[in-house]
Amino acid sequence: MFDATCEVLEKSTEEGNFSTRGDASAAYDAITSFEFVFVLHLMRNILEVSHDLCQALQRKNQDILNALTLVSTTKTLIQRMRESSWEAFIKEVILFCEKHEVEVPDMNALHIPRRGRTRKIVDQILVEHHYRVNLFLAVIDTQLQELNGRFNDNMVELLTLSSTLDPRDNYKFFSVNKVCELVERFYPGDFSDQEKFHIRMQAQHYELDVPNHVELTNLCTISELCQGLTKTGKSLTYPLIDRLIRLRLLL
Repeated sequence: MFDATCEVLEKSTEEGNFSTRGDASAAYDAITSFEFVFVLHLMRNILEVSHDLCQALQRKNQDILNALTLVSTTKTLIQRMRESSWEAFIKEVILFCEKHEVEVPDMNALHIPRRGRTRKIVDQILVEHHYRVNLFLAVIDTQLQELNGRFNDNMVELLTLSSTLDPRDNYKFFSVNKVCELVERFYPGDFSDQEKFHIRMQAQHYELDVPNHVELTNLCTISELCQGLTKTGKSLTYPLIDRLIRLRLLL
């Protein structure tokens, strides 16, 4: 759409009213700049890497374990982009600019900020440094920090253990040991010592009973499971498991 967009803006610059011509001209100058093309390619490359993860996290019936695998692979691919893709990336940007007649700056010239006071000599950097460090690496590092912040080790462990409550495929992820570990590691203040002791046996009964209950089969989400336990009265039979499921829904 790049050429088509430029064509529309050029036409608006020539044929629009005074206000429209000014806006169109400014927009045209912006999108035909090297920095715009550079940022556009960087955005596209990062979004390509993170697309599958974003889609997985938005699915209502998501598989937590597979989503967490995508977190790990996305981090790895973005880190790989940071470490070894600069040369290929800048070549791609320059080829695009040459094809669409966008002026390419001299990468070995001094970078002059578009706004603000002129930098002192000690602060002067090359154009290549500006695009590689101040934009390319800075944006990638921000993405990595965001992923690490949202999916730190504790969060990953919590989500992994929480998958034991997933009712899909007839409760194939359910594990008595993981239920107990989930309570001990992440919800110690929500259960008394006596309840922590008793939940193991309750989980064993739950494991043999609930997957065989006709109204509790073919469930896909934790929310559906919570509703089903209430509807069938199993929430009263297994109050500790029900409490843990409700705590999981607060994530």
